[in-house]
Amino acid sequence: MTDRQLIDYAKEASVNAYAPYSRFSVGAAIECSDGSVYTGCNVENAALGCTICAERGAVCKAISAGHRNFRRIAVYADSRDYCVPCGTCRQVLSEFAPDIEILCVRSDGRYVSYRLSELLPLTFNSDFLN
Repeated sequence: MTDRQLIDYAKEASVNAYAPYSRFSVGAAIECSDGSVYTGCNVENAALGCTICAERGAVCKAISAGHRNFRRIAVYADSRDYCVPCGTCRQVLSEFAPDIEILCVRSDGRYVSYRLSELLPLTFNSDFLN
């Protein structure tokens, strides 16, 4: 799958976002190691802490379908800035793919690529719990 195809999945997912409070619709598409793709969109809530980000939605769909190995994720928002995952999403991604590639996309289709280790250099992980 090309970067552009993964980005297109993320952009399509953003259309389903429920974002009445922020008006910032986000879509994500995560590619599993077997090539399958799962999408998610942000789902806001009046109790803002209950909001689910697009990235976590995509991860949860993939996990519930039995996938735990991820290659990369595309994150799209209709914004002039590149859409990067929030801190919580970075932590969730690190649980399953500590150095996943993240394609951060803006509305004009341009994107930048980061490794999760660049965006979350000192990850809290299971090693701290042993």
